[in-house]
Amino acid sequence: MQSVLRTHGVETFRYLQSEVTDWRRYLHENPELGFQEHNTAKFVAEKLASFGINHIETGIAETGIVALIQGEGGDGPTIGLRADMDALPVIEASNKPWSSKNSGLMHGCGHDGHTAMLLGAAKHLASTRNFKGCVALIFQPAEELEFPTGGFKMVQEGILERFGISQVFGMHTRPGIGIGSFGIRHGVTMGSQDDFDIIVKGAGGHASTPQRTVDPVVIGAQIILGLQTLVSRKTDPLESLVISVTKLNGAQAYNQIPDQVELSGTVRTLASHLRDFAEREMLAVAQGIARAFSADVEFRYLRSCPVTFNDPDATELAITAARSLAGHDAVDDIMRVTVGAEDFAYMSEARPGAYIFIGNGPTVPTHHPAYDFNDDALPYGIGYWVKLVETILPV
Repeated sequence: MQSVLRTHGVETFRYLQSEVTDWRRYLHENPELGFQEHNTAKFVAEKLASFGINHIETGIAETGIVALIQGEGGDGPTIGLRADMDALPVIEASNKPWSSKNSGLMHGCGHDGHTAMLLGAAKHLASTRNFKGCVALIFQPAEELEFPTGGFKMVQEGILERFGISQVFGMHTRPGIGIGSFGIRHGVTMGSQDDFDIIVKGAGGHASTPQRTVDPVVIGAQIILGLQTLVSRKTDPLESLVISVTKLNGAQAYNQIPDQVELSGTVRTLASHLRDFAEREMLAVAQGIARAFSADVEFRYLRSCPVTFNDPDATELAITAARSLAGHDAVDDIMRVTVGAEDFAYMSEARPGAYIFIGNGPTVPTHHPAYDFNDDALPYGIGYWVKLVETILPV
């Protein structure tokens, strides 16, 4: 194993860059939303078959794929490598020759790059099979959707048990980190995501006579401010809680006070117990303020992604693989935690796993209309996957 780790640097994988770049740009041109990735899944399945991979299962969680590559080094465990495939409902403004052909949709989060890198690794691994045991290639739909996401549905459909996956690993592009660099951390890595809706029910009327109404707009504004006291006055300042109201819908006319307004938003935390706290206390705040103004509320709290947790042993394996590819100093193993959420958390909640970030250079942030995955990162992503397999499943 050690000789393999010493000799396989990123140059070993540059032979794939041109071909994988073509795949990545094709995927970028043809984005599809979550659970609608039919052409994407067809493209992936056809490529996998062309590599000589015989065990390919499609239609998992509607449009997901799991493919198995058996190593030639003997019996061993099965590890899962996961890439997400879906795009965003965003109008692209990258002005690249390979910009989206599907109006109103774009690959604004790098999932085209994630899919292409795992396909590149699949081609290399299927050719060399320089490992023992088995690799499960997980091409997941619908990472960007509200609950239930593709990751949740794949776990619920039992892919981890059915394919005997003992560990699972994920990777995501990170703008701002240099090409050839990686970032990872032990333990809590990304936050949970919950969503909420609050409907404030009052009594509408003409804006010139507010005294004849129970104004849900003013009450809604009070609720928005009240929710922030849960963060500033009822949460330990050493723990992270974010409550963001992102939508407020009411009347459609300047001179109308509506009967009701709808508030919606998201809750993020790095501490799982704060999800229970937020759900309970947000309802209490909304009800209390509404009652004080003779209004009613409906409250819906929807739990989505749990906290993404990197298992200590799996994280060490990921660090070893990344450093053997890119060098010791190219891997930041105390990367700053983020309250952004990732539905890989469902897989790493069910099996030991690790989630790593790959440098994408000085691009605009993901989810920006001008974002485009930097193809110079492709050999590093392909190499990381291969190195990870050969690190965990050495011959």
